[in-house]
Amino acid sequence: MQKRFVRLTLGALLMIATVGCDQVTKNIAQDRLIDAAPLEYLGGLFTLQYAENTGAFLSFGAGFHPDARFWIFTIGAALLLVPAAIYLLRGPIGWWTCCGLSLLIGGGVGNLIDRATIGYVIDFMNISLGPVRTGIFNIADVAIVIGTAILIFRSRSDELSMRPRQT
Repeated sequence: MQKRFVRLTLGALLMIATVGCDQVTKNIAQDRLIDAAPLEYLGGLFTLQYAENTGAFLSFGAGFHPDARFWIFTIGAALLLVPAAIYLLRGPIGWWTCCGLSLLIGGGVGNLIDRATIGYVIDFMNISLGPVRTGIFNIADVAIVIGTAILIFRSRSDELSMRPRQT
């Protein structure tokens, strides 16, 4: 019981920190970057640039009808977060899965707050590695990607550990 409490506390703190950092940085981006030219750092490796994303990852669905975007990206995302949160609360999970789910849920909630309150997600970061440039993203997106990577890694390592050893 004590381990479960500690794990749930860790999960709650990770979610709160993710949502808090995401919302604070989006507010700063909105205040300082909305009418500013892109700010480049480290020779253009890292760029801060304000963007309003009405779609999902890499603006997928930005051209959908506004009602469709609402149902898919707001209601649909909320409906996906509910079972993830239930599994986090009730599932037999370890520390890494707890961290992955907490980051994924926190990032999802961060973007969901934007969609529910202003109708789009504020993005403001961009990375360039030579000719390759990422899409514009935010802290919630980073949390979602890291959380998903942790969950994939954990599920893959669990799958490998369950295989019989060959001698």
